[in-house]
Amino acid sequence: MDTQALRRQAQALGFSMLGITPAEPGRRLDAYLNWLAQGYQGEMGYLARPDRISRRQDLNEILPGVRSLICVGLDYQTMNPPPELAHDPARGRISNYAWGRDYHDLMIPRLEELAAWLRATSGAETQTRVYVDTGAILERDHAESAGLGFTGKNTMLIAPRRGSWFFLGEILTTLALPPDEPQPMPHCGRCRRCLEACPTNAFPQPYVLDARRCISYLTIELKGWIPVALRPLLGNWIYGCDVCQLVCPFNRFAPTSNEAAFWARGWDTAVPPLLDLLVLDEAGFEARFGQTPLKRLKRPRFLRNVCVAAGNWGSAAAVAPLINLLADEAALVRGHAAWALGQIGVRAGLAAVAAALLTETDAEVRVEMVAALAAAQKKS
Repeated sequence: MDTQALRRQAQALGFSMLGITPAEPGRRLDAYLNWLAQGYQGEMGYLARPDRISRRQDLNEILPGVRSLICVGLDYQTMNPPPELAHDPARGRISNYAWGRDYHDLMIPRLEELAAWLRATSGAETQTRVYVDTGAILERDHAESAGLGFTGKNTMLIAPRRGSWFFLGEILTTLALPPDEPQPMPHCGRCRRCLEACPTNAFPQPYVLDARRCISYLTIELKGWIPVALRPLLGNWIYGCDVCQLVCPFNRFAPTSNEAAFWARGWDTAVPPLLDLLVLDEAGFEARFGQTPLKRLKRPRFLRNVCVAAGNWGSAAAVAPLINLLADEAALVRGHAAWALGQIGVRAGLAAVAAALLTETDAEVRVEMVAALAAAQKKS
């Protein structure tokens, strides 16, 4: 099989990088198992499911007879918001990978096309399986083995000349392809910028992430209540977090993505005003975010995050829409709206929380309301 032709085909489909590695267990499998043993996965229970662990230990359980793993990268870095917008507490920050079209919708069809090309040109009976971010494989570990980069202290895969602003995808195949020869890679050295910049101190040690403290986990993966102690540390992040990548020196080499679908449709897409978001109903949420990765959150969890950002903003301008959210049908929204009103501490907001408490039937929301009123009283 001509792997150079494979690379040309991948490039023609828009992929930025391609590497090939044998379909063997990830070399950091033991570290992953230890990570699970520490409970660092939080509520992402699927990561610790025995069947998922078994697949990571033996890729044949995913694709019988698998012999090679093709790893691809796709750049998504587009632009950086002006600091006066990015750090404006009246605006919510969205991780830059989510400003445009959902990358799954863009990458999976291309990987399927590349896999079909591989089957058609291999001259052999070839089976394939495609993944983008959803398979039970250690994709960054395999991509490192395939030569796409090295693992940084922030646990991201870093390409020496591209940084870490790229998506990963994989093709598992029964075809035996010549693997890429390991290349010398740099490393983080003494640099600790990502560890020290993390707002929530989510790195208990270099190369280890405690997802339970990570803003990306808290705003995306966590389905329930954001821990009260961590809420002020989220700042104005409402979907994901880019801090550990923004401070990484290697990202000064990051190329601009050629994918127009990843570009924001203006700064109000990348750093939208919180007041615009607090009034979104279901139809408004779908219209605004239905084609982006934010759709996976659905409106209640997204509004939960926006309420936290509004509380951190602390402006009286947010009081009226937050009061309206005290009557939202989602308990998660009502409770976090109460917390935000408690943080702002405006009399009208506190009176609304007290009134809502009289008729609130959800126990968790009642706890939030009582705590919000108590916190405001302490401040006064």
